[in-house]
Amino acid sequence: MSLTIASHEFKPRAFALVPCAGVGERAGVGGPKQYHPVAGKAVVAHTLAALAAVPRLDATLVVLSPQDAQFEQHVPGFEGERGWVARVGGASRAESVANGLGELLARGAQPHDWVLVHDAARCLIQPDWVERLIDACEDDEVGGLLALPLADTLKAAVAGPRGEARVQATVDRAGKWAAQTPQMFRVGLLRPALLSALADPQTAATITDEASAIEALGHQPRLVPGAYDNFKLTWPGDFALAERLLATRP
Repeated sequence: MSLTIASHEFKPRAFALVPCAGVGERAGVGGPKQYHPVAGKAVVAHTLAALAAVPRLDATLVVLSPQDAQFEQHVPGFEGERGWVARVGGASRAESVANGLGELLARGAQPHDWVLVHDAARCLIQPDWVERLIDACEDDEVGGLLALPLADTLKAAVAGPRGEARVQATVDRAGKWAAQTPQMFRVGLLRPALLSALADPQTAATITDEASAIEALGHQPRLVPGAYDNFKLTWPGDFALAERLLATRP
């Protein structure tokens, strides 16, 4: 599937979409990791403050679980002209993003507009990194994502005789990148890509980010160099590292 833009007389808008409906069980912080405090604020509050500082984003939509009763407590005063909230989160990230895209369309977004999907738990994102992604992708036929070429040696694991992890093989890292967010695609391309993937359970299991849904349609998203600081808080040690890094920023 492709999205053809017939007129050159308009400038597509750009929206951010932040799926924030997960429970973050691996983080081990006793609750949804997006609400865990880091450097005096909830993780997601840092994320949204950075996105709010990107003037080229017309608005940021946060997708919450229908049962979420914490967001307003942790991010007071977020809702407004450029801050939107929708409690339409689904059982998976792909469902939450697809539902959020439907909400964007209901709020006036057009199929040719861009959406930048960003993890709530990547709270170290900086506005200039987002601007770099927009600069690289705004004239791209497909869109793209922040990512980093892999530097570490990769090992494929196998379970040992007592269930311990053991090396099965070394994996060639040439040409491999670690995907980050934001991931930037046209609303009218990403939503059908996600809905198509979700309709097939086998395909749905392989959709771990927005780019993978676009890839399933045969497209090749652009890789835009990201930053080492732009990691997703996933494990308990990540929160202490984020705290130290945030403390060094102006």
